[in-house]
Amino acid sequence: MVNNMNRRDALAAMAAAGAVMFGAGSVRAKNAKRPPNIIFILADDLGYGGLGCYGQEKILTPRLDRMAVEGMRFTQAYAGSTVCAPSRCSLMTGMHQGHAFVRGNTSMVDRVRVPLRPEDTTVAEVLKSAGYATGLVGKWGLGDTGTSGAPNAKGFDEFFGYTDQYLAHNYYPETLWRNDTEVPLEGNVLEAPNICKTCTTYSHDLFTKEALGFIERHKGAPFFLYLAYTLPHANNEAKRLREHGMEVPSDVPYSDKSWPPAQRGHAAMITRLDQDVGKVLDLLEEQGIAKDTLVIFTSDNGPHKEGGADPTFFEDSGPLRGIKRDLYEGGIRVPAIAWWPGTIAPKTESDYPWAFWDFLPTAAELAGQKAPTCDGISIAPNLLGRPEQQKHHEYLYWEFHEGAFKQAVRMGYWKAVRNKQDAPIELYNLDQDFAETTNVAGEHPEVVAQAAALFSEARTESPHWPARHAPA
Repeated sequence: MVNNMNRRDALAAMAAAGAVMFGAGSVRAKNAKRPPNIIFILADDLGYGGLGCYGQEKILTPRLDRMAVEGMRFTQAYAGSTVCAPSRCSLMTGMHQGHAFVRGNTSMVDRVRVPLRPEDTTVAEVLKSAGYATGLVGKWGLGDTGTSGAPNAKGFDEFFGYTDQYLAHNYYPETLWRNDTEVPLEGNVLEAPNICKTCTTYSHDLFTKEALGFIERHKGAPFFLYLAYTLPHANNEAKRLREHGMEVPSDVPYSDKSWPPAQRGHAAMITRLDQDVGKVLDLLEEQGIAKDTLVIFTSDNGPHKEGGADPTFFEDSGPLRGIKRDLYEGGIRVPAIAWWPGTIAPKTESDYPWAFWDFLPTAAELAGQKAPTCDGISIAPNLLGRPEQQKHHEYLYWEFHEGAFKQAVRMGYWKAVRNKQDAPIELYNLDQDFAETTNVAGEHPEVVAQAAALFSEARTESPHWPARHAPA
């Protein structure tokens, strides 16, 4: 929980800024003329231990470390899933993986990418109905142009980036999408699918430019910006023709390190990400709207072992067990920082457990809107320094389908994991063993039985991701 000193500081800061009031199901500032801007910045495959403020000792992340010092650092934030598309579905729709429509990168039935449906309400649609300008920059992965899941069909006024998460592996694509129009990128020519021959225009740099432009255009009215960077995801395909797939224009400031080239590139990607997050925060300050803007930074899942990257080299999972595609903590617990000057007190740390499906109801509450029925709980009270008013989940649930049907559930400090449908359930006490080193299932059969019941009750069957399917 937020420590008492930081909570008192938060309340004092809010009182000086105009006092935050709770009522009628929404959070309002007494003298506010409009609800806050909301910026959600999502990294791609950044592990819990990837930032200095989470214990990273080799990779430089000064701006994100400063963001944590100036805001709230969460120690128990969870992604929606352990790979990108389902994690982003939970983020956008407020549904955990037992109820989300997208539960994998491709269907386990026919191996196609499945778009969101018209009936899947997104946070962008909720905020747009509240009068927000809505923008998406970066990687979408929930529906190609022309489908029911296209960004402009799901509440985004403006979109620039990749619709297809597979094509998002390539940082030097020949084209990107602006709304429903494909636009060429200067100087980029492919020599093979997803591999550039002439590599001139770096997509991540364009995303930062687009994000800054969106903020400048909409600074006078409430806006929601979903900035979904691709760093530090590997270009998996580039590894076929290159030494590694950590695609970045330069490995500065690590060029003189004796590290393997892939690790220099990996570190450079994270530092580049850090610098560009700093540019966003700087612009908010320069435009005088920082106090009107909530910024959340996090990652879509744990660290990858792709394109030549080695997650053990930098201890990317920190002290946690597992990486991307695992349902252990290292695959789903992610760094998360909230920054809102004048509202969130500096140097605040929260161990409140929350997950991606909580973002939709949180954004809705801050905007004064009623959230659609979903699995999430608004964490606005926690953000606003009132943890005593914060509701808690009975449980958090995940499932994952690549290779085998895996499930995990967190109930208070208990975490249960089943790595195959008929496998024994493992049980961990996260208060005593957050690294999940000791399976205590044999000592607590009643807790295992509770987890087994939730593994059935917390999910509905999916036509694309059934509980039983052929191994991938």
